Amino acid sequence: MRQTRGDGVIERILLALIFLFPVSEVVLAFIKRSRHRSARSEDQGSIFLLWFSIALGSVLAFAAQFVRSAHLYVPPAAIHLTALALMIFGLVVRWTAILTLGRLFTVDVAIHTDHEVVQTGLYRFVRHPSYTGLLITFLGMGLYFANWLSMIALLVPIAIGMSIRIRQEEKALLRSLGPAYAAYCARTKRFIPGLL
Repeated sequence: MRQTRGDGVIERILLALIFLFPVSEVVLAFIKRSRHRSARSEDQGSIFLLWFSIALGSVLAFAAQFVRSAHLYVPPAAIHLTALALMIFGLVVRWTAILTLGRLFTVDVAIHTDHEVVQTGLYRFVRHPSYTGLLITFLGMGLYFANWLSMIALLVPIAIGMSIRIRQEEKALLRSLGPAYAAYCARTKRFIPGLL
């Protein structure tokens, strides 16, 4: 199928975003680690598990794209446009959540001495909007392969790594913030308002 000029532009933007997304996450990992004296780390290796699950999912997704029977027979322009829209939406959700948390956001699980339950912005609706954004971004990335097996191979390890990390975060927050965080958990879902 012949590619139009518009399709080519969309694909180039998408490829640039696919390259810049992991670069932005690495930069975030360097600048948002809990180095502050008022924060104590409760990570217990969950950051490394999450990075490993992302690396594993990426390798598996790349390998799975060569399974022809799993190919999605959808016009490339539709795949590229949808993948780009998902990635942009996911990154907007992720960075909005990160900016809302401000200094309380760290890439490793850390609790500040003056930590509080943030319930503004996207946190009014879900407990982990930055992870919701991350999953949406990876969904867009997986869609780029135009292969349902690649999407599963990418998302399953990441979802498992993320679930373990979230349990670690919530355990630390419940231990530190007690009833205030327990009440917040009781009224919000983790990823999707009212569902999940």
